[in-house]
Amino acid sequence: MFQSFESSSDPNQARPRVERLRALMAEMELEGLLVPHSDEYQSEYLPRSAERLAWLTGFTGSAGAALILKERAILFVDSRYTIQAREQTDPSLFQIESLIDNPPREWLRANGSKGMRIGFDPWLHTIEDVRTLRKAVAKAGIQLVALERNLIDQIWEDRPAPPAEPVRAHPLKFAGEPAEEKLQRLSAMLGDEGIDHTVLTNAPSLAWAFNMRGADVAHTPLALGFAMLSASGRPKLFLDPKKVSGEARSYLAGLADLHAPAELESVLAGLAKGNAKIGLDHGLAAERLRLLVESSGGNVVEFTDPTALPRATKNETELNGARAAHLRDGAAMARFLAWLDSRSPESLDEITVVKQLEEFRRVVGEETQMPLRDISFDTISGSGPNGAVVHYRVTHETNRKLSSGELLLVDSGAQFEDGTTDVTRTVALGSPTDEMRNRFTLVLKGMIAISLLRFPPGTRGMDIDAFARHALWQAGLDYGHGTGHGVGSYLGVHEGPQRIAKTGKEKLLAGMILSNEPGYYRQGHYGIRIENLIVVTPPQLIPGGDIDMHGFETLTLVPIDRRLVEPALLAPEEKDWLNAYHRRVLEEIGPLVDGPTAAWLEQATAPV
Repeated sequence: MFQSFESSSDPNQARPRVERLRALMAEMELEGLLVPHSDEYQSEYLPRSAERLAWLTGFTGSAGAALILKERAILFVDSRYTIQAREQTDPSLFQIESLIDNPPREWLRANGSKGMRIGFDPWLHTIEDVRTLRKAVAKAGIQLVALERNLIDQIWEDRPAPPAEPVRAHPLKFAGEPAEEKLQRLSAMLGDEGIDHTVLTNAPSLAWAFNMRGADVAHTPLALGFAMLSASGRPKLFLDPKKVSGEARSYLAGLADLHAPAELESVLAGLAKGNAKIGLDHGLAAERLRLLVESSGGNVVEFTDPTALPRATKNETELNGARAAHLRDGAAMARFLAWLDSRSPESLDEITVVKQLEEFRRVVGEETQMPLRDISFDTISGSGPNGAVVHYRVTHETNRKLSSGELLLVDSGAQFEDGTTDVTRTVALGSPTDEMRNRFTLVLKGMIAISLLRFPPGTRGMDIDAFARHALWQAGLDYGHGTGHGVGSYLGVHEGPQRIAKTGKEKLLAGMILSNEPGYYRQGHYGIRIENLIVVTPPQLIPGGDIDMHGFETLTLVPIDRRLVEPALLAPEEKDWLNAYHRRVLEEIGPLVDGPTAAWLEQATAPV
């Protein structure tokens, strides 16, 4: 079982830990300390050894920050985690603020006092984070203090050891391009920009550039480490030697000079001497690297991670792998949904649902000789009011029995070597109310709007986000998360820089895989989300048109619950899309499932 149902949150431990931290702050003559949810690689999902925010506060979400002051403690989270933060932390200790509307820099600017010394670990904050933070607090006369040692690490006595799982090569039949060619392309990019060296700090960048995978992070096949690329000369790869042995060592040694991570600072300092131009991605690279380069005589050049766009724009091998992975996943999901429909809701609970879905994925992987390597994130199985918690994670403490008359929201994904999947379906348990059907159909209209969209080259995610919200907005409704995130190729289920959101500034390019997942959440009652993965298609001329237009190909092949659809709310082209989608699901998934599931699938995909 890849998913655990244990709760790692213990809000009762927060007060004594904060008190010990404040004592250490006093010794350092600090009035405050910033504690982000991050590690030196700026990972979204952290190894246990880097879960400092969770250890201190009890909050286990994947985005947040704490500001610990002498007399106050503030936890900043985004709208996905507001409910979770209140449930997991000590309300008498932590004040909850919005990470988006009132982030730490704005809070300090409004509430800080002149002369305050706020400490931070420069390994855990990006160059851009520190730049904007420093600019904001300077107006209030606040001083930022870069610490040599992390204060939480000094009091976290039973801190787990950093992960050291084995690294393995990612075969060319899945990657589609040899690592040697990728590294040559990246070096040429440096030369074109007049940059001598760059540091890759993001684990997915290493995984893609070197065609390697690891297991240092839950549900994502990443090896944590660093790499240095040069305009001329061999790359340097900084990985814990315990991760690299046998065939993996031979493979990587053929691509790069291998170093231990502890050597990074001395190697970078040596290369920076003589005013060398060191390219650092200010949104990914740690502030510590900027300080090191400049103190060693180097010149920091703002430089976007050169792997970002090549990694995001999948090659044909990766796209074919994604299509195959989604066929496999569609078969598993069909078996799961048929199984769910055959059971009385009252005989099931949220954890049973999670276990059964993972088992179906495992079995389909075995049948197709493409084993399930992992789930791509902890499955969200939210029934009734738990479905309204956007990033709900079921534990033994929160587990609910299913009940007729409720909705069940299941958001899940798989990691196969040929592709990463992510799909959400909301299912009616018994007879849904008219309100549920109305809200579900409005969400479906938004998902269809994105699916049908044609758009010119140069369009950004922020330009199309409103299409998914239009029907909800017309009814005075909305959702608090983005409409879509990028997805990797047997990598992270969340991948940038592409996204469909109000903040999605990256142009959408052919080959980018994104999610399409509008939703609606009625707190305390139910949640609705419908999610397919889509890929941007090459621009083509529309008959009679003047401009070549991109579109989207839908990858996910899973029935949408017709019992929740109100046909009267759908326009003719929306009904046509839904019926065509269901015909495709039946044609492509039907041959991959057993007889009883095929019979259920035929009924589930009948025309609206």
